[in-house]
Amino acid sequence: MKKKICVVTGSRAEYWLLKPLMEELKRDKSIALQTLVTGMHLSSDFGLTYKNIEKDGFYINKKIDIKLDSDTSPGIAKSMGLALEEFAKAYDKLWPDIVVLLGDRFEIFAAASAAHISRIPIAHINGGEVTEGAFDDAFRHSITKMSSLHFTSANEYRKRVIQLGERPSTVFNVGAIASDSIRKTKCLARKELERELNFKFNKQNILITFHPVTLEHNTSEIQFKNLLNAIDKLKDTHFIFTKANADTGGKAINRMIDEYVSKNYFRARAFASLGHVKYFSLIKVVDVVLGNSSSGVIEAPIFKTITVNVGDRQKGRLKTKSIIDCKPVKSSIQKALRIAFSKKFKTAVKNASNPYYKNNVSANIIKIMKKFPSGGNILKKQFFDIRHKF
Repeated sequence: MKKKICVVTGSRAEYWLLKPLMEELKRDKSIALQTLVTGMHLSSDFGLTYKNIEKDGFYINKKIDIKLDSDTSPGIAKSMGLALEEFAKAYDKLWPDIVVLLGDRFEIFAAASAAHISRIPIAHINGGEVTEGAFDDAFRHSITKMSSLHFTSANEYRKRVIQLGERPSTVFNVGAIASDSIRKTKCLARKELERELNFKFNKQNILITFHPVTLEHNTSEIQFKNLLNAIDKLKDTHFIFTKANADTGGKAINRMIDEYVSKNYFRARAFASLGHVKYFSLIKVVDVVLGNSSSGVIEAPIFKTITVNVGDRQKGRLKTKSIIDCKPVKSSIQKALRIAFSKKFKTAVKNASNPYYKNNVSANIIKIMKKFPSGGNILKKQFFDIRHKF
């Protein structure tokens, strides 16, 4: 009998990372791939990206619409409640042997909670990481405690998952799953990318992704305004914005992006969803990735592209020497950009080591999942005391 493995995805960025894993699961004749799609994939505000999943040849077993109409705290909480109910119904119908979850978003936390209550083992990817500026941090560690198998992106994160009481025999440092996605993506050349985006690059080019800092009250608009003020006087520089996620305060940032682009259309463009080929191609082509997205911390260094990381959203993650941290104020962002564009810094980071990159991440995850039994044996966990050696 085939092992039923259910992959849950709720956002464009998460799907890009999961796609190589899903392709390998689909090819494996001993596995029946199930796919549950939710969150931003089903919202017109974020490009209805479930269509990309179907276009890639994946059958979606269930679309779980959690009504992302509001980005207020009550609105997000309501979406989480709906997600919990609908995921429980989907699991009851599909009854997978294992559920694969990546990351730390609120809809993934709801998917994990429903699986845990349904007594379905969870394989969690990217546990053990720290993002002190976002409530994703608590979601991520909570998902870890509900999960039976753990696939971390770096050895330090593996140690942290064990510190949370998980048995070392169930925690595997496989590297960042982004490694597979990037390795298997044929990036577009600069001229081809210009045609695809209908946008000419300049002498200097910056890719900007800024998300709300969800553990701070009413700071995101101020911080993003400071970022816009910091870039506004840059000469010979063009900007490509990717819009914010469905977090509390995300809509305000997206409105500010639209306003800025409308006033600066000759040198700026904004996209709700680019797809992974164009997004990775942009990271490769631009001079700097600016903002507070995890892609600036994990994916950009794989391309040897410099990142200016603004504020506390990604505080606590492992960072390479190609990443410049700065405060979310105009003067600090401007100083960081001056460093990023300097010849001295560009030369210094060319051979920066990367703690995240590994080969065959997806294949190794599947190999490990296939070894573990389904059901009660894997669900019943003993708390591992870190006083023991591991």
